[in-house]
Amino acid sequence: MARQPYNRIPKRQRQNDHAYRTLTISLGISLLLLAAGLKWAPDLDASQLARRLLLPMARLIGFIALGLVVGQAIEAAGWTRRMAALTGPLFRLSRLGPQCGAAFSAAFFSGAAANGMLLEFYETERITRRQLFLANLMNQVPVYFLHLPTTLFIVLPMTGRAGVIYFGLTATALVVRTLAVALYGRSTLPPLAEVVPLPGKGQHTCGPAKTIWAAVRQRLPGRIQRIVVYVVPIYIAVFLAHSIGYFDAARHWMARFIVTSVLPVEAMSMVILGFAAEFTSGFAAAGAMLTAGVLTVKQTALALIIGNVVAFPIRALRHQLPHYMGIFSPRLGVELLLMGQGVRVASLLLVGALYYWWG
Repeated sequence: MARQPYNRIPKRQRQNDHAYRTLTISLGISLLLLAAGLKWAPDLDASQLARRLLLPMARLIGFIALGLVVGQAIEAAGWTRRMAALTGPLFRLSRLGPQCGAAFSAAFFSGAAANGMLLEFYETERITRRQLFLANLMNQVPVYFLHLPTTLFIVLPMTGRAGVIYFGLTATALVVRTLAVALYGRSTLPPLAEVVPLPGKGQHTCGPAKTIWAAVRQRLPGRIQRIVVYVVPIYIAVFLAHSIGYFDAARHWMARFIVTSVLPVEAMSMVILGFAAEFTSGFAAAGAMLTAGVLTVKQTALALIIGNVVAFPIRALRHQLPHYMGIFSPRLGVELLLMGQGVRVASLLLVGALYYWWG
C-alpha cells in the first residue's frame, strides 16, 4: 500500500506524532544520563537514585502540574477580572492589564499557577511578549512575600540585627525594581483603553464545572507532556552534575576568586560557600562569624547581600531552570529566568552599594 503523503495527514495527527517522537527522544536521553550516572558518579546506586532523584523529580512535576491545573481552572471559571481587581491600581499604573494582575494575585499562592496563567494568556494572544516579561518581573513581589515568613523565623535567630538590616535591604531592592518595572511598562505599553483584547483560543467567560473541566482536559495533557519532555532530562543532568562534584567545584571557584576590600576574604568565602550549598547555610555561616567577632553587623549584612548575589547562578540552575523550561518553552523559559534574575541582582547590588556608602 502506498504511503500517505505527510502533508495530507491531518494536522492533529501530525502534532501527536511529533509530540510522541519528542517524548521518546527525551526519555531516551534521560535513560542514557541515568546509565552514565550509575557508571561514573561515585557512591551512586539505584536506591539513591530513587530517593534523591526520582522522588524529588516526581514531586516537582506534580507541583508544576497542580499549579497549571489551578491556573487553567481560574481562567476557565472567568475569575480573572475579579482577581485583577485586587491589584488594580498598580497594574493600571504599569499598563499591564487585568490578565497580568490576575496572575500576580495567583502568585501569592502558587508560582506555577501564576506562570501557567501567563503562558495561557500569551499563547492565546491576550498579552504581548513584553507584557509577559514585565508581568514575570512583577511576580517577584508575591514570591518574596510567599517565602518571607518561613525565612524570617529561620534567619533572624541566626543573624540578629544584621538579619533585620539584610531583609530591609532586600525589601528595598524589591520596591525599587517593582517601581522601575511599573514605570517602564507605563512608558512603553499603550494605554489600557487602547488595548483591544483578542478573542483567544478556548476563552471562557462562564464557570460551570463541566466547562472548567473541559477546558482543563483540553490543554492539560499537552502541558504535562511538555513538562515531562523538558523537566526530566534537565533535572537528571543537574542532579548528576551535583553528584559528580561540579557544583562543589563551582562554589570553591567562586569563593576563591571573589575578592573584596569591604570584607575579610576568608569570611566572604565561607558565606559564599554556604549560600551556594544551601540557602540557610549562608546565614548560619554569617551568624557564626558575627557572634565570633570576625564580622561587624554592617559587614555581616553586606556579606549576606554579596553571598546571595554571587551564588545565584548555581541556585537558579539547580532549582529554577527545570521549572521555567517545563512550563514555558526552553528558549522562552531561559530568557525569562535570566531577565528576572538579572534585574534582581542589579537591584540588590544597587541597594547594597548605597548601604555601604551611606549606611
